[in-house]
Amino acid sequence: MSDQSASTISSAPPPPPSGPRPKINSRGRAAGPAANSNADISDIPELEYFGAPGPRGYPPLTEFLDIQNVDMKHRPQDKNRRSHKTHLFNLDALVVRRGQEFEVEITFNRPYKPSEDKFAVEFVIGSSPQYSKGTYMPVFTTKDRQTSWKGRIVNMIENTVIMGITPDPTCIVGKYHMYVAVVTPYGIRRTKREPIRDLYILFNPWAADDEVFLNDETERQECVMNEMGIIYHGSYDDIAERTWNFGQFNYGILDACLYILDRSQMPITNRGDAVKVVRQASAMLNSRDDDGVLVGNWSGDYTYGVAPTSWTGSTDILLTYANSQSSVCYAQCWVYAAVFNTFLRCLGIPARVVTNFFSAHDNNGNLKTDIILDENGRIDRKQTRDSIWNYHCWNECYMARKDLPAGFGGWQVVDATPQENSDGMYRCGPASVYAIKHGQMCYPYDAPFVFAEVNSDVVFYQRGKDGTLEPVKVNHTHVGRGIFTKTPGELTRKEITDQYKFEEGSTEERTVLEKAEVYGCKRELLDPPPADVDLVLPSVELAVGQDLELSVEFVNHSQQRRTVDAYVSGSVVYYTGVTSSEFLFRTPTVTIGPNKSVKELVDIEARSYMKHLVEQANLNFIVTGKVKETGQIVTAMKVVTLHNPKVSIQVSGVARVNEEMLATLQFTNPFNFNLEGVYVRMEGPGVMLPHYRYYNIVTPNSSVVWSEKFSPQRPGTTRIIASLDCPALRHVYGEESFTVEP
Repeated sequence: MSDQSASTISSAPPPPPSGPRPKINSRGRAAGPAANSNADISDIPELEYFGAPGPRGYPPLTEFLDIQNVDMKHRPQDKNRRSHKTHLFNLDALVVRRGQEFEVEITFNRPYKPSEDKFAVEFVIGSSPQYSKGTYMPVFTTKDRQTSWKGRIVNMIENTVIMGITPDPTCIVGKYHMYVAVVTPYGIRRTKREPIRDLYILFNPWAADDEVFLNDETERQECVMNEMGIIYHGSYDDIAERTWNFGQFNYGILDACLYILDRSQMPITNRGDAVKVVRQASAMLNSRDDDGVLVGNWSGDYTYGVAPTSWTGSTDILLTYANSQSSVCYAQCWVYAAVFNTFLRCLGIPARVVTNFFSAHDNNGNLKTDIILDENGRIDRKQTRDSIWNYHCWNECYMARKDLPAGFGGWQVVDATPQENSDGMYRCGPASVYAIKHGQMCYPYDAPFVFAEVNSDVVFYQRGKDGTLEPVKVNHTHVGRGIFTKTPGELTRKEITDQYKFEEGSTEERTVLEKAEVYGCKRELLDPPPADVDLVLPSVELAVGQDLELSVEFVNHSQQRRTVDAYVSGSVVYYTGVTSSEFLFRTPTVTIGPNKSVKELVDIEARSYMKHLVEQANLNFIVTGKVKETGQIVTAMKVVTLHNPKVSIQVSGVARVNEEMLATLQFTNPFNFNLEGVYVRMEGPGVMLPHYRYYNIVTPNSSVVWSEKFSPQRPGTTRIIASLDCPALRHVYGEESFTVEP
């Protein structure tokens, strides 16, 4: 018995070791490690002999053709950078776009003789280059030895050969190294590995055979080349805008974008596929499950990082992530979208930031956003769990979808804001905008989620005493009220709602919604008849700290007298629609004569909401009521975005390339309380890298004045943008536009 007991005890598994779990490598499964880092380099021999050495060893190869110099023509003013639209990259290396010829100049020790001499230009990427994987690509000059990368001799001048090279339009995107290899009867002699011969290859929206080809030059200039963007926020009937410096050509940004793919351990061989690249990046831009770029924070407490409202551009964020190799704090939806836009444009994928006003979320994957009312018509905040974001920003990128049937290419929705899990990670897309409009939600990726964001119904349920829920009103038009992006080549906004959905109430819209149900998107089929009393809340423009007179209009469309027991609720809400605190609650009883209207005025003092304000300063008014004579429920909702003061910027000096100029920022505290912990940021594309200042306290009516010297690096119209941010006041911006002469 004792022996058996001892045996049982000794057979128990040992406890797992403490500490972080080690990464599992490929040993025993593959012949070598997976190539998943662009930073890894391969060891290519300078001398590669054919066969075994003779009795006296290998013969010298010096008597054959030898390489004296290789000029990559990588300077911004050179033909390569200009013709490939990469001259704006602040990078001392050649940057080209795939599917388009570039030239290299090779100088030998004597004139090249095509009939006798053989040489090749080799391109390698990753740690284990292989021809079959597309990570080792030799390029030859003769027509009988062409690979998927085409080569030709453009010109020969004495000892110099100018060679034209055209990368395959489907080749891997990333950082290659180029070697020149001369073939002799005894072996191959190559150039040494030197950083000056590094080569970056990007997607090419100018090449018809590239999957990201965009056949519109105005769109290409906007969605690939433009460094300055406009992000729309606020509410649908009071749209605000802020400028963002994407900075995709700034020093270090291209390497930072490649590092993001390396950090995700995305196989090098998948990096020529735009669909896979954007899907991987959608997960990597947030830090929820993969130590990605940005940490999301909607709490209002940003003690351990930068408030999302403080950022003015992507440069600081991407460089900080690449240099520290740690996630950057903090972001909300527009920051995720703006930084993702930088990533996409930097790699050559046409992209734009899109804002959806009244965006449904937390709706359990159905087409309903539920608002629960008690038996008297008052909103039950404890039971109402779904939320409607005042606005939500995502990205669209342009590409062919060879993984989908014809017609589903074009603009694709991608979203880096961590909202829902997709294939085990927090990411979204790419989802075809055409598929979303036509209800084809069976196609990857995440089309049902985006469809619900723009097509959900707002359903008001009345909860009975026994807990049952009965729909009393369905609003079909509130969600996805307007979808906007920047107009290409202009500083105005462009509405693209009709690209996502058919006209409300049209036959096409009904057909799409029925098709969506087939694919599992449930909606409220009961549509109660409309009440004969309407509630109308007017649009209101209000500055922070101002009093408000809210006018609630009751309109009686019937031939009889109507009495409404109403509930007027005012709450401070985050832009995500989540309530922070209620500052107003009134219960007026209103009597309306036949075919008449009555206005109920509600006076609101600023002090009632100021002490409850959260960032982005939104007030949400919901009016509900029950008509005594009919028992019908009436409702109305209105989001009021409070307008913040602005910072002013003045630019002085001669606006000329490399001439010193001065930008002066000024802000005066207009409130009767101190602003504490104030951060001020300033930057501008092509003229000023990000700078910031910190002020411990700004007292009432006192001013912040900050001047910064800068020297424009290139000609053209640009602007300086600035932000001021502190716990008591968010979303304060200013900008100044000017033109730099050559």
